[in-house]
Amino acid sequence: MNRWSLRIFSAMFSTFTFFSTITSCSIAHASEQPSEIHHEMTQEATEGQSGGQMVNTSFPWNWFFSSSVQANQDHRVYVIPGGQSIGIKLHASGILVVGYHLVHEGKESLSPGEKADLHVGDVIDSVNGISVRSVQQVSKLVEVAGENKKQLTFGFHRKGHTYSVKVRPVLDDETGTYRIGLYIRDSASGVGTLTFYVPGNHGFGALGHVITDVDTGEPIEGHGQIVHAAVTSIDRGESGQPGEKRGLFVNENLILGTIIRNTDFGVFGFMKVSPDHGFSNQLVPVARPEEVHPGTAKILTVVHGQKVEAFNVLIVKANKQSSAEVKGMIIRVTDPKLLEETGGIVQGMSGSPILQDGKLVGAVTHVFVSDPTQGYGVYAQWMLRNLGLNTKQLGRLTRGFNSAA
Repeated sequence: MNRWSLRIFSAMFSTFTFFSTITSCSIAHASEQPSEIHHEMTQEATEGQSGGQMVNTSFPWNWFFSSSVQANQDHRVYVIPGGQSIGIKLHASGILVVGYHLVHEGKESLSPGEKADLHVGDVIDSVNGISVRSVQQVSKLVEVAGENKKQLTFGFHRKGHTYSVKVRPVLDDETGTYRIGLYIRDSASGVGTLTFYVPGNHGFGALGHVITDVDTGEPIEGHGQIVHAAVTSIDRGESGQPGEKRGLFVNENLILGTIIRNTDFGVFGFMKVSPDHGFSNQLVPVARPEEVHPGTAKILTVVHGQKVEAFNVLIVKANKQSSAEVKGMIIRVTDPKLLEETGGIVQGMSGSPILQDGKLVGAVTHVFVSDPTQGYGVYAQWMLRNLGLNTKQLGRLTRGFNSAA
């Protein structure tokens, strides 16, 4: 689901709903290039609810938690499954170059930034030795340099190497402002789903896949925050056209947690407060990949407001993996209610927990474009490892909570 991601292959889309604004120097807001799966952010984020009758999912409550009492005996890590819709704000470690535009000077039209050999995908770290973290900051430096007829020295990194180039701002005849002919971005935001919360150290995992820039396709390096989000509507998925949740951030000033890692297996960090609106506060063990098998399972996700519900799915295939890989399993939605309301897996479901045999086995990550009832999931064990703590450390953190499960 992602505008932050995009297409892993032609037959599959990640299921994260993304929004962002591109800015050109000097600061003019430019609309994003249209994409069949991504949406720029407005005051209404994207993730969503659907109209439709609320129906009991009719499953035995203990189905999820029957194994939790064994926590102290098998040295497993225990987590609280998520399913809540969350707003994600990711701030790049620098200023990302995402495109070029022409600056008109007399009879000449050029992009000074492109002419200076700045590439799409470069990350600008400094201007004239000054660390830069916002497009507004860069725009101001460009304007001042232009008015004083001076060049700017841009420090940037590209594929792990550091470089610097000089760029001369040009007065654009059409806008009357000094520009360098670059579209730049300093952040991205969107709506996804919380996968799990570790009460012992307040760690969390979400999304199940990396967040990449919509224009460059490169992973966004940086940090961020998560906030509450609510689903307002749903566009149903159809063959050839992935659906999406539409939603909005709720109480943006209340930061639930801090993102410290953006990896191939999701975003990870630590909660400042315990997440609200959960399906249950009971702990469940995290399954090892070899324990996951074809058969019935459940996913937790939101289709109305902030209410997390459980829906029936079938694990069609569980890949054998001895090391971390992103495509762990293929799932198919079988729940009549979810099929009626969403058509299957839609953008905004990225990170929705998958539970089987009383364990957290994985998270929804991608939807098949040709068949929205099916998609990929990543194993929860691989997500857990990306918190930066090993299994023994996590086990010690959760052990004291197991008896309450």
